[in-house]
Amino acid sequence: MIPLVVLAVVVVATCVAGVVMRAHSGRLKERRATGISAVDPELGGVGVGDGVPVILHFSAPWCGPCAAVRRVVAGVVENSGDTEVTARDIELDFDENSSLATQLGVLSLPTTFVFDGGGHQRFRVSGVPSATDLRHALASL
Repeated sequence: MIPLVVLAVVVVATCVAGVVMRAHSGRLKERRATGISAVDPELGGVGVGDGVPVILHFSAPWCGPCAAVRRVVAGVVENSGDTEVTARDIELDFDENSSLATQLGVLSLPTTFVFDGGGHQRFRVSGVPSATDLRHALASL
């Protein structure tokens, strides 16, 4: 009887954890801009911090949801020309840029960042972001 109770508790805990993780996946998390003015050299090397807002997303060939992020970000960047805020799309391979991914705290793929023109991280998304959320993030810059 005890093994069945333990199994039931594990199943319920796993389901609760899955629901919580799914609820947070794909949501923008705002980061406050710090007073630091210097852009990290690695970020500057990939094009962050040169006066244009950047949507930076890490992907890998083996990541299925990364293709969805690629489509969403491309659509937002293409349509950003219709507004005052234009953004640059930068996609980095997780395996080839592991030191930058570690520095930014990327623990899962896909992970997307929104940087303002000064190179400050303003938003972060784990999972597939919605186009509406990315547009709102860019508009707030």
